[in-house]
Amino acid sequence: MNNDYFFWEGNPVLINLGELTMPFPVSVPGIILAIIAFLVLPGYLVDNETESEQTGTDKKKRRKRKRSQASGSQPEELKAWQSAALLLGSLAVGQLIFLIIPSPTVEQIGPIMIRWYGALFAAAFLSGYFIGRKLFLDAGKDVILADRLLIYIVVATIIGARLGHVIFYEFDYYILNIHEVLYIWQGGLASHGATVGILLALWLFIRKHPDIRFFWLTDRLTIPVILGGAFVRLGNFFNSEIYGLPTEVPWAVIFARIDMLPRHPTMLYEAIICIIIFVVLVAMYRYYQKFPPEGLLTGIFMITLFTSRFFVEYTKVEQAPFTETWLFGMGQLLSLPFIIFGVWILKSKVSWSHRTGKVQ
Repeated sequence: MNNDYFFWEGNPVLINLGELTMPFPVSVPGIILAIIAFLVLPGYLVDNETESEQTGTDKKKRRKRKRSQASGSQPEELKAWQSAALLLGSLAVGQLIFLIIPSPTVEQIGPIMIRWYGALFAAAFLSGYFIGRKLFLDAGKDVILADRLLIYIVVATIIGARLGHVIFYEFDYYILNIHEVLYIWQGGLASHGATVGILLALWLFIRKHPDIRFFWLTDRLTIPVILGGAFVRLGNFFNSEIYGLPTEVPWAVIFARIDMLPRHPTMLYEAIICIIIFVVLVAMYRYYQKFPPEGLLTGIFMITLFTSRFFVEYTKVEQAPFTETWLFGMGQLLSLPFIIFGVWILKSKVSWSHRTGKVQ
C-alpha cells in the first residue's frame, strides 16, 4: 500500500470560546417572546404610522400605496435605528415579563465552539445572499425581495435537509426517537431534501409575489445554490463525513478520525463538481446577457448536479445501510426524479427560439 496518501486528522472545531456565564439568568420563554415580537411588530408599526398620517382625503393615495406593495414594489420599512430599538425593547420586555412569571432560565452557555461545518454552512447562505441580490438588481427587481427570499431559503433548506435525512436514511431510528428529529447539531442533513424544501419555499414565495414567475426565480437561484453546495461539501470534509469507499487511487485520503484506510474523498469530488457547474451556469447567464430563456439554468442545474451525484455514489459509503443489497443506493434513487425533472424542463419549458437580451 502506498504510504504517500494524504493524511487528514483535522479538527472540526474552528474556534473554541469555552463556556460563557451570563450576567443574570436569561428567561428562555422571554427570548422566544422577544423574537416573535420583533418579527410581528414591524409590519403593525409601519401600517399604524402610515394610517395615522393619512387623512380622509388621502384614501386614494393609501389604496395606491397598498397596490404598489402588492405588486412587489418596495414597501415602507422601519429605519435601522427603529429596528434596533425594537429588538432591544422586545428583549427587555420579554425578560421583565418572566421575572414575575416563573420560567426556565439559562445561566451558562457553552462550551461555545464554532465548527468548520457551521462556518462554511453560514458562508453558503451569505455568498448566496449577495449573489442573489446582484442577480435581482440585474433584472431590475427590488432587492428587498431578495432579503425576504433569504428567510424562505434558510428555513426551507434546514427543514427540508433534516426531514430528507430522517425519512430516507434513518427512518427506523427516528420513528423510535422522534424527539431527536430536532437535534440537527448531531448531524444528518440530506441535499435531496434540501432541494425539495427550496422548491416548495419558492412556490410559497411566488404565491405572495405573483409578478415573479417560478422558473425565472429558480434560474437565478441555481447560481448561488450550487456555489453554496461547494461550501457545504467542504464542511463535510472538515467533519470527515460522507466519505468514500476504500481505494488505492493516488489521490485517496486517510481520514484518521474514521480509520487508517485510504478512501475516496467523495465530498471533495462533489465540491469540485459544484464549482464546475457554477462556472457553467455563470457562463450561460452571461452568454444570454443576464436574461437566459426561462428554465434553462434550472434544467442544466438539475441534470448536471444529480447525474454527477448518481455516479459519485458508486465511490461513496452507502448512508442508508438497508439499501446495500439494492441495485442502486438511496442517493442514486433520490437523484433520478431530479434528473427527469431537469430533462422535462429543457424539453417542455425552455423557449429555444429565445436568443439574447431581455424578454419583454
